[in-house]
Amino acid sequence: MESFVTDWLNLALRWLHVVAAIAWIGESFYFVMLDNGLKAPQDAEARQRGVSGEMWSVHGGGFYHSQKYLVSPPKMPAELHWSKWKSYATWMSGFGLFTVLYLMQPETYLIDKSVANITPSAAVIIALAFLAGGWIVYDGLCRLLGKNDRVLGVAVAIFIVACTYATTHIFSGRAAYLIIGAMMATSMSANVFFWIIPGQRKMVDALSRGETPDPRPGKLGKQRSVHNTYFTLPVVFIMISNHYAFTYTNKYNWIMLSLIMLAGAMIRQFFVLRHAGKNVYALPVAGAALLVGVAVWAAPRPAAVPMPANASAKPIRLADIQPILQARCIECHSAKPTMMGSAPAGVMFDTPDEISANAERIYQQAVQLKAMPLGNVTHITAEERTKLAQWFTEGAQK
Repeated sequence: MESFVTDWLNLALRWLHVVAAIAWIGESFYFVMLDNGLKAPQDAEARQRGVSGEMWSVHGGGFYHSQKYLVSPPKMPAELHWSKWKSYATWMSGFGLFTVLYLMQPETYLIDKSVANITPSAAVIIALAFLAGGWIVYDGLCRLLGKNDRVLGVAVAIFIVACTYATTHIFSGRAAYLIIGAMMATSMSANVFFWIIPGQRKMVDALSRGETPDPRPGKLGKQRSVHNTYFTLPVVFIMISNHYAFTYTNKYNWIMLSLIMLAGAMIRQFFVLRHAGKNVYALPVAGAALLVGVAVWAAPRPAAVPMPANASAKPIRLADIQPILQARCIECHSAKPTMMGSAPAGVMFDTPDEISANAERIYQQAVQLKAMPLGNVTHITAEERTKLAQWFTEGAQK
């Protein structure tokens, strides 16, 4: 019953997280597009009112006229739309999901003893330290190097790559990826909470007092907002990466993640420039080429699973590997699993037919990628993986 409740809590938090993230990213992307697509107003009266840019658009059967004031409108409007709650809801639901799935089950999801033999409590503390410390270091870099966007961008990129290397040498590959994504997402939401919204409030408060707002808080908030838009595609990839074990189980998973994040940032840059009327097609082409290059580099090789010299000459049949699956895999992959509420992806090994139907999946996940069992919590041995490899390469005979 406990596993069933945990699975439903997982589902509810994941659903909320996805909905909130879609709303936040959608609104963020819209305003980046709007800000970069504004044109100088043609109307003299609009320029006199302080309008620095405007855009006409058509959507949903109607026409829209968006205007941006250089500092503030002459008169404070009765209502203002604040872009903040979607960000906060995304972070809170994401942290809740991270807590339920990873922090409450560190031995299963955080720890891989072949990477680092750490205790569950240490794994939890270090994971949380990356989230908090990531923001502290990033914020410090922005304060120190914020006057030069290019230098700051390089420094932040180096820091993220360094953290990627560190996490992949402390946690399981799957957890390492997620922690980097959570670290970046924490900085994104913290940017909204500590810089973007407070800067806007200062401008609104000054206008309410009849004063001319200081433009500096707005500029600093804009800088953090730009960072957020470049973080977005890398973070989205990381959040879906747990479905693709060939990425985080790679020997050089930190390099793979760094290159994929770079490709995502390049593709995002193309759209940012396109909104401003510049079509730099080299960016998406280079990003796509980088992804193809990573895929070719990471493609599994047959030699990745060598057979020992003393491998059995007798063909391995299903009956020979069934005890391995019963001892190492059935806790999750069963009609009535004991480690979770239901079998992941509906994959079950209760019957010979179910095992045969998933022969290639077993070989890929348990032998080639070594992604299963998660964190090797059931202590599958190298000899058992070899036996599974023999069974599959010999035709997965019944």
